[in-house]
Amino acid sequence: MPTSGNAAWLARSRAAVWHPCTQMKLHETLPLVPVARASGPWLYDFDGRRYLDAVSSWWVNLFGHGHPGINAAIGAQLAELEHVMLAGFTHRPVIELSERLAALAPGRLGHCFYGSDGASAVEIALKMSFHYWRNRDRPAKTGFVSVEHGYHGETLGALAVTDVALFRDVYAPLLRDGIIAPSPDARLAAPGASARDHALGAAAALETLFAECHTSVAALIVEPLVQGATGMAMYDPAYLVRVRELCTRYDVHLIADEIMTGYGRTGTMFACEQAKIVPDFLCLSKGITGGYLPLSVVLTTDEVYAAFYDDDPARGFLHSHSYTGNALACRAALTVLDLFRDEDVLARNRDRASRLDALAQPLAAHGKVRNFRHLGMIWAFEVASARPDFSRWFFAEALARELLLRPIGNTVYWMPPYVLDDAEMALLAERTLEIVACA
Repeated sequence: MPTSGNAAWLARSRAAVWHPCTQMKLHETLPLVPVARASGPWLYDFDGRRYLDAVSSWWVNLFGHGHPGINAAIGAQLAELEHVMLAGFTHRPVIELSERLAALAPGRLGHCFYGSDGASAVEIALKMSFHYWRNRDRPAKTGFVSVEHGYHGETLGALAVTDVALFRDVYAPLLRDGIIAPSPDARLAAPGASARDHALGAAAALETLFAECHTSVAALIVEPLVQGATGMAMYDPAYLVRVRELCTRYDVHLIADEIMTGYGRTGTMFACEQAKIVPDFLCLSKGITGGYLPLSVVLTTDEVYAAFYDDDPARGFLHSHSYTGNALACRAALTVLDLFRDEDVLARNRDRASRLDALAQPLAAHGKVRNFRHLGMIWAFEVASARPDFSRWFFAEALARELLLRPIGNTVYWMPPYVLDDAEMALLAERTLEIVACA
């Protein structure tokens, strides 16, 4: 079988690979994109066509593909240690990464527990919270509160606190019931109400909920400032301030799912910083290795850690997976932190975001665009279109114009890597506008 060109690789992929988050039958008419190589913000297929990776390959690729610094660091680590189990052993990259994350995180989140991906980080935080209350002789606190339209992953535990029907409904018989609190999503504000007004109203509803059931609630889980999978729903930081106060008052853990919002995506290293709050658990993944290797981490407090420190093994946190704290992934993650420090990434992103936002103003003013919004290195808007297959149509039109964009329903978003130059930003803004004009 020939191995050059898109057609050959497409045939082989369709026969052998079951792709994630995909109805495979769609690829009878919507071709897969076989990627041969990548460089910077660009992906290249086997026929030589290129695509600007405007969604950072599912929000993970912060500094472009094939970054020389990350490449070199992984290569150097390969010469020393590729992996060793973290049960009973430790190694330099995981120690250094844990120390640096603890120093960067808000408050005193000094204990790092590692997983492989965002959903596993959420599972870890949920299990830790549940087990904490059990170890503290409060076994009635077993429930979880999550936010309307929130998304936290697709494993069973994470799915139980996810409120996206497309992912959740078919598996409902397998899931533990939770409690859903109203969303602070600014798009849901009543006419005349500000984003802050709506956020505080959602917090007031949460207060009523806690007053009724806090004795049986272990934790509240939130996506700080932006609910990603529901369409980049942005909200006022006042919600987080009030939520932190309520969790403290009612003795409920606060889990901050910063899997998407962390690592500079909202303009600060962590979104929680914009509300000046400290969660009890901070979940990180996606950009943590710059899009190179699977890694996630949960940071938590001395108080939580102490609840598991005991002579009885059953009181320990006996969660694991084989590749916990992988040395190669940790080295990539350390290099990502080096880049943030040495290249003043947050300040550069502010300048880059200002320039891209200016280029996007004709798009924001287009008659078919609704709710244009921007926070940090995230842009999103809804498109008024009667096309029943809008997201698939838009995706295909974008590919034809050298763009990788994957709308969520009728919400189009940009979440580009932190390396776009002026020409690439102009291309993104102009060609997105071309597609919207045809919608």
